[in-house]
Amino acid sequence: MHTQDYYDIVIIGAGISGLTCAWRLRQSGHSVLLLEKADRYGGAIQSARQGEWLIEAGPNSTLETTPLLTELIRDAGVEEQKLYADEASKNRYILRDGRLQSLPMTPPAFLTTRLFSLTAKLALFAEPFISPSPPDAQESVADFVRRRLGNEFLDYAINPFVAGVYAGDPELLSVRAAFPKLFELEQKYGSLIKGQIQGARERKRRNEESKQSARMFSFLDGMQTLTDALAGAIPEKLHSVDVHTLSRSDGADESAHGVAQPAATHRETGSVEGSEAVPTGETGTHGRKSGLKRYAIGFSHDGREHVVSASHVIIATPTAAAARLTHEIAPELGSVFSDIPYPPVAEVITGFTPTPEMHPLDGFGFLIPKVEKRRILGTIFSSTIFRRRAPEGRVHLTTFVGGMRQPELARGSHEEIARIVLDEQHALLGTPTTPDFIHVTSWEHAIPQYVHGHSERMRIIDSVEAAHPGLHFCANYRGGISVGDCVKAAHALVERIDR
Repeated sequence: MHTQDYYDIVIIGAGISGLTCAWRLRQSGHSVLLLEKADRYGGAIQSARQGEWLIEAGPNSTLETTPLLTELIRDAGVEEQKLYADEASKNRYILRDGRLQSLPMTPPAFLTTRLFSLTAKLALFAEPFISPSPPDAQESVADFVRRRLGNEFLDYAINPFVAGVYAGDPELLSVRAAFPKLFELEQKYGSLIKGQIQGARERKRRNEESKQSARMFSFLDGMQTLTDALAGAIPEKLHSVDVHTLSRSDGADESAHGVAQPAATHRETGSVEGSEAVPTGETGTHGRKSGLKRYAIGFSHDGREHVVSASHVIIATPTAAAARLTHEIAPELGSVFSDIPYPPVAEVITGFTPTPEMHPLDGFGFLIPKVEKRRILGTIFSSTIFRRRAPEGRVHLTTFVGGMRQPELARGSHEEIARIVLDEQHALLGTPTTPDFIHVTSWEHAIPQYVHGHSERMRIIDSVEAAHPGLHFCANYRGGISVGDCVKAAHALVERIDR
């Protein structure tokens, strides 16, 4: 089997962003080649079983915020394996003064909760009367919340929430970039409370759900069910690939119909062995627009060198790889990408036989504010949220360590990280100090942080795409970090290419 010389689109990176792009582009009739450096497809989404214990090494779930995600799951043929969060998982806890306090989810619960003081509760009623910031203001999430809601809500609501979503620090994150909907609510309605009420009507018209009300789901055997299905439906793909060159090929010809034909001077590609090799076939005949130049992509696979060309290249990798790939075409992106931090995070799965001394696992889990000075960010009660996470009669917990708050803890040995988690869980939940099951996954570069200046960095990427037609960037550092955000961004990119 031999690779083709030419594809309409080459996608570099097979996480959820790259896989969704490849899936949608093939549906549109494009010839697509998907290249992945790792020895598997799916990126940060990794699910596996050890006996009856499910190991989620990346995202444990996602939210049904957009119909595009629902359609993708249905079209990929895995809708029957979709698993919604159990009703018992609606309760959420925040640690305050060393005790787990239930997060109020309704107005009556808010009025009676001990999580917030009377002063903080009364201050919330003033929020609709606080003037919005100027439209060009550059505020951190922390500054935004202090101004509108006060320090107590920052410490015991927003700080743990930001740690749970981004593994981040609200003092560093840009509210405009990291939580654009909060920023837009203030700008459009002058108030978060008024915006929540009035914005619900607009979301209903768009057939979208807010992240507060959207249903949470995973799959019976974990989130990798979706990425495996997408990868399995894309025949032209290779993993364990080292892409080492990306350059403009200005000598490309165009047919009378605006379709690129293989350049006569293009170097022959070598054979690729294996069932995932790209089959010999016709050159791409869809999606070639007048004025687009061709890109040459050089890569090694199975000890052999290959070169293919394409009218479009989608870089769907983390920033470090994106900077390396574009150093020749757009060297200015090097500093842009290097300014987006990715903190280390360790994800620890522990399994126990429940005991009467344990705190009830009657909810989603708990988050820990920075002011509580603990050594973990929080714990998910995985076996309460979804079934088939643990053997019958056992409980499954997922705990997170490190992030922007305590990066050094996530860089310890797996033994050190495991000891931290077991000690903290014992102190906060009353779990045994010796688990029935434990598994540690460390990510040196976990979640991109939308820190100050992120919007300007994204504008520079926009300008690079405008200056280099056919070059695209699609990854979770752009447009949101959730699975749903990545699917929406990929869908929007495919629409732009198809125009």
